[in-house]
Amino acid sequence: MTLAVDFLPPGRAVRQQISGDDWLKRAVMLVVGIYLVVALALPLFVMLSKSFSTYTFDLHQFEFQVSDQSGQGWSDPVTAAALNAAVAAFPESDLKASADGRLQAAKLFPDFSFRSPVRYRIRGTSDETHFLAGSQLVRGTEWQEYDSNNFRRVMLRPSRSIGLSNFAEYFSTPSLVRSIKNSVTMALISTAVTLVVAFGLAYALNRSRMPGKGLFKLIVTIPILVPSLLPGIALVYLFGNQGVFRDLLLGHSIYGPLGIVVGSVFFTLPHAFLIISTALWVADARHYEAATSLRASKWRTFWTVTVPGARYGLISAAFVVFTLVITDFGLPKVIGGQYGMLAVDIYKQVIGQQNFEMGAVVSVILLVPAFLAFAVDRLTQRRQVALLSARAVPYEPKPRRGFDAACFAFCTLVAVFVLGMIGMCQVAALVKFWPYDLSLSLRNYAFDLMDGGWDSYYNSIRLALMTAVIGSLIVFTGAYMVEKTKGFGLGRATFHMLAMLPMAVPGMVLGLAYIFFFNSAANPLHGIYGTMTILVLCTVTHFYTVAHLTALTALKQLDPEFEAVAGSLKIPFYKLFFRVTLPVCLPAVLEIAIYLFVNAMTTVSAVVFLYATDTKLASVAILNMDDAGDIAPAAAMGMMIFYTNVAAKLLHAFVSRLLLARTQGWRRVSQSAAATVPH
Repeated sequence: MTLAVDFLPPGRAVRQQISGDDWLKRAVMLVVGIYLVVALALPLFVMLSKSFSTYTFDLHQFEFQVSDQSGQGWSDPVTAAALNAAVAAFPESDLKASADGRLQAAKLFPDFSFRSPVRYRIRGTSDETHFLAGSQLVRGTEWQEYDSNNFRRVMLRPSRSIGLSNFAEYFSTPSLVRSIKNSVTMALISTAVTLVVAFGLAYALNRSRMPGKGLFKLIVTIPILVPSLLPGIALVYLFGNQGVFRDLLLGHSIYGPLGIVVGSVFFTLPHAFLIISTALWVADARHYEAATSLRASKWRTFWTVTVPGARYGLISAAFVVFTLVITDFGLPKVIGGQYGMLAVDIYKQVIGQQNFEMGAVVSVILLVPAFLAFAVDRLTQRRQVALLSARAVPYEPKPRRGFDAACFAFCTLVAVFVLGMIGMCQVAALVKFWPYDLSLSLRNYAFDLMDGGWDSYYNSIRLALMTAVIGSLIVFTGAYMVEKTKGFGLGRATFHMLAMLPMAVPGMVLGLAYIFFFNSAANPLHGIYGTMTILVLCTVTHFYTVAHLTALTALKQLDPEFEAVAGSLKIPFYKLFFRVTLPVCLPAVLEIAIYLFVNAMTTVSAVVFLYATDTKLASVAILNMDDAGDIAPAAAMGMMIFYTNVAAKLLHAFVSRLLLARTQGWRRVSQSAAATVPH
């Protein structure tokens, strides 16, 4: 006999009890989330507010009194505006200021002398009015009295207002507006060229039986190991005013759009190739068999089967390349000449003109195309469907002598392009005095004679090691908590949004945001400004998204039964984490570590605003050497970064094989067991 219950008695809804492990997971996720808020969200918010902040000197807010020669009797109060109208000490252009603007009050008094016995009084007309007396900040409406010697150190400070004045000024400056057009144009052209080359390369390696596929795949990933400054230096030696092949340009200059496009293709090619190659690798042979049975031509099969099957990879690669080019700083700084680009404008506004508010405006504008590209890419990926079913047949290309030879020739041309750029940098680093003395020497590696010296190289290694270790710990822990925590949907969604945000934030923008946020004396974390700590924080945050996605991919492969069994046995989750999850996911952790290491060695845009004298990095030293005209030593330092990253990759491969042999033995056992099961 079965008793059916069609309703429940009235009362409070039953809620699942949250275990202690889940509370602890939520607490750890909250800690990592706070890190992302402090290291990313708050700096970006401060930078955004700076872009809307306008600073002007309102001379009506300051009043003065002057004593007689005895220092006793006082004149009637008079505003700074009235004094300036009488003596014209400050023209209208001087009244527009930055956040750190200052006007010397003594200039309002033509007969001022610091040896005079005359005394001066100053006050604000509102509680917000402020000025500097030496290094002391003074606010309010109380009279402050100074003798002549101290009054000469009184500096008026500007007032802050909120509005669109900075954006209006930006869009009224033709040279700055032209940078938007230039950046978008270069990004579109570079994306188109890179996609064609990357697709051709990926198609040749996945759809032919040509020899040397492993070698070509290795060569095409070389640009990842060098900073984007290096292809610019290579192009100077190849096609510059004293370049080897300058006559091939038929009078055209490599400095400007041509150099930016060629260099952009070089450093974005690996990223596009890896994405498109993955898309082409996932192919079902049955589609091609169907096309053959229908007697479709090779050309028709290509456009109706191959390209549609790889469309999501092509779209994703396009947006990745577009974002990399439009946000890159190093290459246009070296080879761009007078061709304005948005990322370089940020550098010029901040370093060249100390106009931080206008730098923030350019940063906000640069965020727009980066965010749009990121948003469209994510939307496209959500619409992507699985291309392989359980009954799919892996595609195996058949030998075709003519086609294989053409693919080999094309891959050889790409390899010559990549190796030629790297080889030219190596030659430049070893030649004594280009192009007059071509004898080989190691003098360009004498970095102690250059700005930054060997210390900058050692600092880069320190940064890379700390970023790899600390970043891997933070990223994998955060990914584990957001993937394995039960419930708490809003918190997990917020965390994931914060983790995805860094991919859409250019390095220059993040670095400038760190200036505004961490350089403020009111920030309790102000002490890390100018230290290695802030460089590690910025680098980990800048490259957080890709590492986070790598960790999530590895964690999603784990069977949820692990947590269920551990819960039934009342084993704390942290024991499961260290005994099962971490060993199983060790390949992904090592991939995250080497990814962070290589990018920390090559990055320049994210750290160019944040280094101090004792924390200068190798990539920044390259930039400074190039600015000083020491191009050969800059090439030598770039090659040192390349050598280091190659050594790190080899060490990573060795350590991976050593550790994985001990921790991944279960994979071989399960594969062997699967092979023995009769089908």
